[in-house]
Amino acid sequence: MRKIELTYRLQTDRAPEARIQNDLMRLLMAVRTRGSISGAARELALSYRHVWGSLKDWEQTLGQPLVNWERGQAARLTPFADKLLWTEQLAQARLAPQIEALRAELERTLSLAYDPGAHVLSLLASHDEALPLLQAFAAEHNRLHVDIRFCGSVEAIRALNEGRCVMAGFHARAQPQVNSLTARTYKPLLQPGQHKIIGFARRTQGLMVAPGNPLRIDSLKRVAQWRMRFVNRALGTGTRVLLDELLAEEGIPVSRIQGYDYEEPSHRAIAMAVASGRADVGLGTEAVARQVGLGFVPLTSELYHLVCLKSAIDQPPVLALRQTLQATGWQSQLSALAGYEPFASGEVQSLRTALPWWVYPKERHPPCPAT
Repeated sequence: MRKIELTYRLQTDRAPEARIQNDLMRLLMAVRTRGSISGAARELALSYRHVWGSLKDWEQTLGQPLVNWERGQAARLTPFADKLLWTEQLAQARLAPQIEALRAELERTLSLAYDPGAHVLSLLASHDEALPLLQAFAAEHNRLHVDIRFCGSVEAIRALNEGRCVMAGFHARAQPQVNSLTARTYKPLLQPGQHKIIGFARRTQGLMVAPGNPLRIDSLKRVAQWRMRFVNRALGTGTRVLLDELLAEEGIPVSRIQGYDYEEPSHRAIAMAVASGRADVGLGTEAVARQVGLGFVPLTSELYHLVCLKSAIDQPPVLALRQTLQATGWQSQLSALAGYEPFASGEVQSLRTALPWWVYPKERHPPCPAT
């Protein structure tokens, strides 16, 4: 078994996607994309000799051929190299939430050395592609470091209630029914008068399928009827709640979903499972599907909410976040993400306004006294 050692670099900027960089994987991806050693060298801004020598060194280290070297033919990855690249990408997708949390912790700690006056806001949240973008924007424009740790929506709100973070992020359908599974899941965790919602974004969830949708998947009913290989999110995640609610509305028992118990930890990991052929379909966001190059069948619109305790709503880090969310530059950046749009961004909302789950009987007026 090959051993792994992790390192990190200090830079003035970074890619929004949380990844652990590896020189071999960058080489293999460049060869696959460009179809030649010379093309890979140009993409990586390296010499032909350097790329060729590096691949030969890696072949010796791994004891496996990586590239088919036939003269006059386009360079092609060997089956081993293809499998190595796919499995590494799947591992990166599965680990993305933990990598993002580690990167955020390092950035938060190191930023204090440069700017002791910077605000720090701890956020436990359901994994979302827009949050790392918000983190970078807030740090650059508002001296706010958002310390993000990803987990399921239910766990995020529980952490808020237990004092393990200042803010939580969760998502729910834009128009949840009062007696829906969404309501039954979140209502016990959130209390009017105790919690405040801060608007963040509207996003589209749907079925992530192979490019071009060759299996003609158009609904969950089709997934069940044709016994498509499904990949699911874990119990306690907002997407799992959404799936169960959609299945219940369609009258589809979970036993009809082949792969219902096959779980991945993030939307990107689900997308990679579909892209690698290990599954036919999974539920996730349009943004991730487009980024990975998959087809996408929209099913529903949902709101991604940020929530904090009422007592924290005017604390400096929360005020800085609200200002960031209301910035035109941030809202333009969010709108550029496929399937996303700002929704009440930075606005403080009561639970009764944002989530129509609390129904109170109308007050009865006492009868007028007899005259």
